[in-house]
Amino acid sequence: MQYRNFGRLDWKVSALGFGCMRLPIIGGDAAHIDEPEATRMIHYAIDQGVNYVDTAYPYHGGNSERVLGRVLQGGYREKVRLATKLPCWLVETPADFDRLFNEQLEKLQTDHIDFYLLHSLSEKTWHKVRDLGALEWLEKRLADGRIGHAGFSFHDKYPVFQEIIDSFDRWAFCQIQYNYMDVEEQAGTRGLQYAASKGLAVVVMEPLLGGRLVNPPEQVRALWESAPVKRTPADWALQWLWNQPEVSVVLSGMSTMQQVVENVASAAASRIGALTPAELDLIARVRAQYQQLSPIPCTKCEYCQPCPNGVKIPHLFEMYNNAITFNQMEQARRQYANLPAEEKADVCTQCRQCEDLCPQQIEVSDWLVRVHEALSAS
Repeated sequence: MQYRNFGRLDWKVSALGFGCMRLPIIGGDAAHIDEPEATRMIHYAIDQGVNYVDTAYPYHGGNSERVLGRVLQGGYREKVRLATKLPCWLVETPADFDRLFNEQLEKLQTDHIDFYLLHSLSEKTWHKVRDLGALEWLEKRLADGRIGHAGFSFHDKYPVFQEIIDSFDRWAFCQIQYNYMDVEEQAGTRGLQYAASKGLAVVVMEPLLGGRLVNPPEQVRALWESAPVKRTPADWALQWLWNQPEVSVVLSGMSTMQQVVENVASAAASRIGALTPAELDLIARVRAQYQQLSPIPCTKCEYCQPCPNGVKIPHLFEMYNNAITFNQMEQARRQYANLPAEEKADVCTQCRQCEDLCPQQIEVSDWLVRVHEALSAS
């Protein structure tokens, strides 16, 4: 296993961290974890040198923390730094901070959390928990030792990310969605570098874009196969992350023992600055190829927003583009089916006001018809 700096802390973290959001399950029920297999997988990873294990309050219907608490018995708790997260969307009063935190301590069978995060911060949730006293509460828990280090996970735009970092001098780390396709999404490369410049460790989630980078379409696969050095698409994605010195640890939500074995091996082979200029150029060409596969040239500039009828045009276009680009139409259809009726593409009245505002000159109204037809098909 390779180990890397964890921000300004005097501690080295394994290149690979074990994310407990996609543990093996039984009968297709996400809340029913296959505990013997999950135990075998997590123990193997720790025995191979993984020393960062990440979970959260809602994972697996609330059962990830419970199972992990049992998995880490027998001396394994002492071998790792444990990370979990406060479900900010459930916080309504200042009393909820301790109520939820104490519940997590009980489920995890521990008296302290090494790395505690405010979970899934966006502008809305950040302002809510900040105004309820989250930072003052973190100060108290840091002082009494029940939290070792404070951080946050993030899903919003870069200006919000910078605001959060600059609002609290006790942040030790942050967790961002980052992969070779998301260099400009959410925090992106700019956020990675800004956090590192402030001394924060950066924990990477979704390194494979929710698994979408594992089984590429033929055009992308041909690019990977053209490389002199042979790697799986997953290994290419992971090595691209580990190539960057600002990345502290890459989380993988592993569902099978094969994934654990392969990712541990990838981590062992990782190095900062190991990719050649030619290999970095290949990854850039792969990114460009994926982008060319997106049929709607939407840049999510949001000039079309707000729609007079409330249609979230960039979100619908992104859903459709991802379905086509990553060959995941059935998944997109399930996601679309779960949208409220007032958020679906057929709410569009063909007023075409958005088309006058679109810098890309997209025929938005026509595309919304196609999106609805494609994502509504059974």
